[in-house]
Amino acid sequence: MLDSIDQSEGEVNFSPRRKVWADKNHGVEAQDLIQRDSDVFVHQSVSTPCMSAIRKAEGIYIEDLQGRRYMDFHGNNVHHIGYGHPRLKAAIAQQMEDLPFAPRRFTCEPAVELAEKIAAIAPGELSKVLFTTGGSDAVEVALKLARAKTGRFKTLSFWDAFHGAGFGAASVGGEQLFRAGLIGPLLPGAEHVAPFACYRCPYGHKVDSTGQPDLDACQMACAKMVRYVLEKERDVAALVAEPARAVPYLPPRGFWNAVRDVCDEFGTLLIFDEIPTGLGKTGRMFACDHDDVEPDILVMGKALGGGILPIASVICRADLNVGGEYAFGHYTHEKNPVTARAALTTIEIIEDEDLVENARSVGEFALERLADLRDRHAVIGDVRGRGLLIGVELVLDPAEKTPANGLAEEILYRAMDRGLSFKITMGNVLTLTPALITTREEMARAIEILDECLSEV
Repeated sequence: MLDSIDQSEGEVNFSPRRKVWADKNHGVEAQDLIQRDSDVFVHQSVSTPCMSAIRKAEGIYIEDLQGRRYMDFHGNNVHHIGYGHPRLKAAIAQQMEDLPFAPRRFTCEPAVELAEKIAAIAPGELSKVLFTTGGSDAVEVALKLARAKTGRFKTLSFWDAFHGAGFGAASVGGEQLFRAGLIGPLLPGAEHVAPFACYRCPYGHKVDSTGQPDLDACQMACAKMVRYVLEKERDVAALVAEPARAVPYLPPRGFWNAVRDVCDEFGTLLIFDEIPTGLGKTGRMFACDHDDVEPDILVMGKALGGGILPIASVICRADLNVGGEYAFGHYTHEKNPVTARAALTTIEIIEDEDLVENARSVGEFALERLADLRDRHAVIGDVRGRGLLIGVELVLDPAEKTPANGLAEEILYRAMDRGLSFKITMGNVLTLTPALITTREEMARAIEILDECLSEV
C-alpha cells in the first residue's frame, strides 16, 4: 500500500537508502534519541521515524548531535529570517515580560498592530483578519467564510496541492499522502481538477527545451478546465489554490487572470493559500503579486512566527465580514500577544533587512547557475522556480521524462554528507527553499554541492 502512495510532500522515511545513511551517520546519542522519539510518537510517512536529531538551529544552519552543520534549504518554509534571529528573540522576551497572554474575549495592542500590519502589506483591498495557530486551521476558517458569504458549500481545488492536515484542509488538498489514510468520506462537494504543471502537463502538451509552454498550442488547457467545471457546477463557493505551487511549479503566463475572471463570472470566491510562499519567498511579498491578481481571501502561516512560534492568518475583503453572529475561529490563542509580537517583528525584519529583494536577487542567481547544471547533467530534466522557491527535477530519460526517484534520493544523502539539507517532492524533484537571508556565496556553495553529487552518480 505504502509503495503505491505518491510521496509528493517529501522523501520517504522508510527507504533502504535512508537506513544506510542513518547507520553511517548516527552516533550513539543520536540513535538513542531517535529511538526514544520513535517509541513515543505516532508514526507517519516523511516524519517519524525521524531522519536525524539536531541540537542547534542558527541562521541558515542546523547542527546535529555529532556537531555536523547543514545549510537548511528545507526548513518547512518557516525560517525566512533565519533561525533564532536576535531581534525576534528579544521582542518575544520583552513581550512575555509586558503581557504574556490575553484571553480571547479581550484585545491587546500587539494583536491589533499585527492585524493592521498584515492589512497594510496584503494585496489590494484585503483588510479583515483572523489569526489561528497553524495554516491548516487558517484554511478551515477561509472555507467557513466562503460558505457564509456565498451560501454554497462546494469547492474546487487542484490535485497534488497541500492545504493542511485537518479534515477540511485535506478535503480541498489534493495530495494522496494526506488523504489516503482518512477512512470514510471527506468534505462533500470538494471537487478537484488537474493542476498547472507545464513540464509534466496533465493535458499532454509539450514545453520547449527551457521548460516553457507553447501557449498558442495548449491554449492554457489548465485554466479552461477550471472554467469547464465552474460552468457545469455553477454553485461552487470557492476555488482554493496555491498561486505558485510549492512542489514547485509556476503558473503559465495569464493563468490567474483567466481564473480570476471565471471566478467572478460564476460568483466563486478565490482563496489563495500562501502559507509556504508568502512573506517574500518568491521575491515578492506574496506569490500572487507576480501575477497582479488579488484573491478574495488569502491565507499565510509558517514563516509568520519567525521560525520560533506558531501563528497563521486569514485576511479577506471587508465585504466578507459576515460572521458576526457565529464563531469561525475563536481559537484559544487567537490574540495571543506573544505570538502576535513574534509575527509583527518577523514582518518588520523582512522589511528592514530588505529580505524580499534578497530572495529575488539570490533566486535569479541560483536559477542561472542551475540552468548551467542542466546543460551539463543530462539527468536534470527541468529547473524551475521563482525567488527562493526552486525545483530541480531529475529524470532517467530526458525525452521520456522518466522520474529518477532513486537518483534523487541518492543525491539527497550525498548532499547531506557535504552539509546541505533539502527535501524531495513528487519523488524526483530536489526542492530548495532556503531562508531569505541566504547570501549569494552560500547559494553558490549549495549549487556546487549539487554539482559534485550529480557528477559522482
